[in-house]
Amino acid sequence: MKEGIVVKSTGSRYQVICDNSLYICYLRGKFKQSGLRSTNPVAVGDKVNIILENKKGIITQIAPRHNYLVRKSTNLSKKSHIIAANIDYAVLVFCIKQPTGYPLFIDRYLVACEAALIPPLLVFNKIDLLNSKTDQNTLEEYLNIYKNAGYPCLTVSAQKQINIEKLRDTIAGKTVVFSGNSGVGKSSLINLLNPNLSIKTAEISTYYKQGKHTTTFAEMHPWEKGFIIDTPGIKGFGFADIDRENLSAFFPEMQHCRKACKFNNCTHTHEPDCAVKEALNKGEIHASRYKNYLRILTDKDNKYRNDLYGENQ
Repeated sequence: MKEGIVVKSTGSRYQVICDNSLYICYLRGKFKQSGLRSTNPVAVGDKVNIILENKKGIITQIAPRHNYLVRKSTNLSKKSHIIAANIDYAVLVFCIKQPTGYPLFIDRYLVACEAALIPPLLVFNKIDLLNSKTDQNTLEEYLNIYKNAGYPCLTVSAQKQINIEKLRDTIAGKTVVFSGNSGVGKSSLINLLNPNLSIKTAEISTYYKQGKHTTTFAEMHPWEKGFIIDTPGIKGFGFADIDRENLSAFFPEMQHCRKACKFNNCTHTHEPDCAVKEALNKGEIHASRYKNYLRILTDKDNKYRNDLYGENQ
């Protein structure tokens, strides 16, 4: 039996590194029927035990996960999709333009990170394209919102190689997952961080101003005594299993004051003597964050695509 780590998942096949060797592995049929309500019972980043049978690797056991980032699957027959497991940092790459991003997507991603106890890092890419005062003001507003909420932020440009060293210094030696909409430059940034990689990239669609998928499966790459996980672009971030009654606990600026609410089960919507709404009125909680808290709270169907387009913001 060998111990290894899953570095790529392509449906029923898994690439596992053991003792500096790469093995193509499969799951036993019984293991697949273990009752896990997920599209992928084994995820990139999982630590596994394998045995070799007829030159094929068989995954026999998954070690307990330290954490895992999960979202609602686009496959309606399943409950969730595990993006990656055993993560030190979750990097969300975001653009003000080309493609245009919106705060609801950021806030959904941050809630998932908070629920999974994964430290997030917001990376605003393509700052070289922000030539108008309007675009620059939008970037400053977003930085103000999220820094005040307690989240680390970096502004970078993969095209002009701006602040790439700052990004490298922040995540070196860690296991880091890169996420974001298609076309935001995840793969381009990873290629700059590790020049030995040649991950496929593509230009933005000039007609739709949206990204094109280049990464089709999550894949882990060794670097700087750690790992970088490149993931496919996502259009929206639905929750697999979030306790909406405790949703405000996943907004740090609300978490700080929610205990002062008059009612223990306060939803911060209509109740009197609500400390969260008082903080909102004082400007201690940004209106955009509170608005998106309400949208997540009342989104009973949890439509995973409703955070991409501007008319839904």
